[in-house]
Amino acid sequence: MPPPQRTGLALSALLVVGMRWSDRLIGLLSTLILARLLVPEDFGIVAMASIVVGLIDVLLDLGVHVALIHAKAPTREDYDTAWTLRLLQAGVSATLIVLLTPLAVDYFGDGRVGPVLYVMAFSVLLGSAENIGIVDFQKHMRFGQDFRFFFLRRLAGFLVTVAMALWLRSYWAMVVGALSGRMVGVLLSYRMHEFRPRLSLARARQLWSFSQWVLVRNIGAYVATRVDKFVVGNHGPAGMGSYALADEIAAMPTSELLAPLGRVLFPAFVEKRDRGDDLLRGFSLALGVQSLLAIPAGVGLAMVAPQAVPLLLGEAWTMTIPLIQILALVNVVGAVTHSSIYLLLAQGRVKALAAIAWMEPALFLILALAFARLGDLAGIAQIRLGAVSAGAVLFFVLVQRWTPGLTAGALLAQIWRPALAAAGMAAALHALPPLALPLAVHLLARIAIGAAVYAVLMLMLWRAARLPDGAERYCLQKIRILWAGLIKRYSTQ
Repeated sequence: MPPPQRTGLALSALLVVGMRWSDRLIGLLSTLILARLLVPEDFGIVAMASIVVGLIDVLLDLGVHVALIHAKAPTREDYDTAWTLRLLQAGVSATLIVLLTPLAVDYFGDGRVGPVLYVMAFSVLLGSAENIGIVDFQKHMRFGQDFRFFFLRRLAGFLVTVAMALWLRSYWAMVVGALSGRMVGVLLSYRMHEFRPRLSLARARQLWSFSQWVLVRNIGAYVATRVDKFVVGNHGPAGMGSYALADEIAAMPTSELLAPLGRVLFPAFVEKRDRGDDLLRGFSLALGVQSLLAIPAGVGLAMVAPQAVPLLLGEAWTMTIPLIQILALVNVVGAVTHSSIYLLLAQGRVKALAAIAWMEPALFLILALAFARLGDLAGIAQIRLGAVSAGAVLFFVLVQRWTPGLTAGALLAQIWRPALAAAGMAAALHALPPLALPLAVHLLARIAIGAAVYAVLMLMLWRAARLPDGAERYCLQKIRILWAGLIKRYSTQ
């Protein structure tokens, strides 16, 4: 494969964050447009089908791309075998989706789910043909190419989805748009990377020795993030659509910060895995930066949801406000555990991750049985929040135990200031009286006030802690460098 072409970690992070934000800006625009053109039932039909497809797909997902990134020097045979295994996985997945479609229709009680599942089965099969060589973009930190691939694929799906929604005014717009995005992704992958995969199983045993635990972990992680939706499925298409859209909106502020950083952290941690002190310093900084940004983003969304939902989605979606507020806090909890996943993965502790991934769904089921009376949508969201919170505590205990040199104090040192400042921001916004302003201006005013309160509290807490090295210093340094670069650029024009 081509030799590595690495950029600095900070630049890589900025590139990938930019990539993710561009991608999700398209996703947000798509969601806002579709929310105006379609009804909750349309979102519910697609969400029901997506749960079935996602579950079957993850049951067979060997995580071969993770194995290739983790490997120090993968060979041509490794890439060919990974591609072949993915084709086989997709073939089995598509067959199972087709066979289980009648059961899914009976469970959800809506015949419209059936045809959607058949199209999604073909989409899974199509997507598996994607060029495995593009794994190199992430492995060798060539994030400019990574950005172009994902952006163009998403843009194609967006354009088709919106065009079909304007024409059909039906859930089929989302189905056809997703299929189009997959098709464009396959074509782009071969145009952007010179690798041409061949059928081979020469390295199947070696890949399986690592991937089997990635598979167990992926299944647990999927169940953890979907178990509540299986329960919501009994509330009909409208209830499912409202809950699914609320979950998507609630995840945006934190996922748009965490997911791109994860693409940088995993290969960076792999590179440092044999240097204990460097690995711990990198992890501590990553945890601090993610907490500094993601915690206030999630809490802020919960506080401005009453103004944001009617303005952006329309009055038809006001029932999602309490759901967004609860699920935003779910994602805040996930934000502080995100980098720990890549820390363990880089160390090869896939068995540990596999065990941890199953804690959250187990806790959800325990709480669901204990609080069965909370059967409405908000109650289900509250149960998920409780399960995620308890799981996070257990997760940190285990991460500390399995990572030499990592202490509970080091973990808390990166979290407590952002958490306390975000709590102060929430208190200030809660105490803020209603403003006699147009809804859009009111929303912007609350966002600006919340951001200002959070920034001031963070600086006060950092100074009270005697300005320790960490996320605050790192972010301020990057802001100064960016500002100096902008001044230099425009002063020379």
